[in-house]
Amino acid sequence: MLSLTPAKLLIVDDLPENLLALDALIQGEDREVHQAQSAEAALSLLLEHEFALAILDVQMPGMNGFELAELMRGTEKTRNIPIVFVTAAGREMNYAFKGYESGAVDFLHKPLDTLAVKSKVSVFVDLYRQRKVLDRQLQALERSRQEQEILLGQLQTARCELEHAVRMRDDFMSIVSHEVRTPLNGLILETQLRKMHLARGNLGAFSADKLQAMVERDERQINSLIRLIEDMLDVSRIRTGKLSLRPRPFDLGQLVQGLVENFAAQATAQGTQIVLQRCQALVGEWDEFRIEQVLANLLSNALRYGERQPVEVRVFEQEGMAWVQVQDHGIGISAANQQRIFQQFERVATQHASGGLGLGLYISEQIVHAHGGRIQVHSEVGEGATFSLLLPLAGVTEQNDQVRATSA
Repeated sequence: MLSLTPAKLLIVDDLPENLLALDALIQGEDREVHQAQSAEAALSLLLEHEFALAILDVQMPGMNGFELAELMRGTEKTRNIPIVFVTAAGREMNYAFKGYESGAVDFLHKPLDTLAVKSKVSVFVDLYRQRKVLDRQLQALERSRQEQEILLGQLQTARCELEHAVRMRDDFMSIVSHEVRTPLNGLILETQLRKMHLARGNLGAFSADKLQAMVERDERQINSLIRLIEDMLDVSRIRTGKLSLRPRPFDLGQLVQGLVENFAAQATAQGTQIVLQRCQALVGEWDEFRIEQVLANLLSNALRYGERQPVEVRVFEQEGMAWVQVQDHGIGISAANQQRIFQQFERVATQHASGGLGLGLYISEQIVHAHGGRIQVHSEVGEGATFSLLLPLAGVTEQNDQVRATSA
């Protein structure tokens, strides 16, 4: 359906009576007629309005109709406006040729034929409206094309993300099956060995000291399984926004000191030690269990990648934040890997490192962020790494209070 927006028509003649007569002929409800008595006045109107048709008198003082038409054809804004010349010079062929060369699409000869004028103007108005409809359709098609390109880009991005998720799932299942198999194989072997001793009546294999060693081995394997399961559960809680925090006041320095003492035996077994260089008493309101989980992960990594060099730990306050630094002097982390290690299922490859799901630092960073803090790493390859845990001494944020409320 054609638009009823008024079509603007321009008539140019130096005689006011001619303008009035022509205006009366072409006027209509769906038209807006603009008059100009000179080429200069016409140019001003042409720059101000978009016209469906220009009807120009050929013989005008100063700039005539042909010259005005040539100027219109030389300007981008008015180049495509249809031009009809009005002349009283008869129907000489050379005169008409000059008009067409100047850009005319038709001629009207005086005295004007009323029906011819109305018919021709109606044709040009209809062509103008059809062109506007076509322009709108083309614009709509272009918008549709652009939207389709955006959707295609989004689909391609979604496909890449899906493929990445599938690869991550496959990698995760492969890692989980491998990591779970290790402690399970240990438990299975221990069970088979004990069954063999019992079948042979070898009760000497179950003396007090040997039973103690068996229990310790079983406990290590069971704790490994528990750690793997807890890591997977924590990832699920983080993804669903249900990682619960239960903050209460406690001394961070005291917590770190206790962890260092607990890890001392493990460090000794690996031929190294953990040195608590500085331990300032810092009382804040945090989730003690979760912060202990983070620090235990940092200490475990330091021992794992520290190349049997001493691990140094510092607790101090700086700029309103509680700092815990864990520094090793091992293999170090390249700049490219320093962001990657905080992603899911990412591990630094080393022949001395034990296995794991590659979730420890990811979970740790999420826990620290939930407390309104952050984890920083400074490292050079071959020169060790320093992980810094920063926690606000004011306690957790209101946002995390909401998290606890929704997960309760």
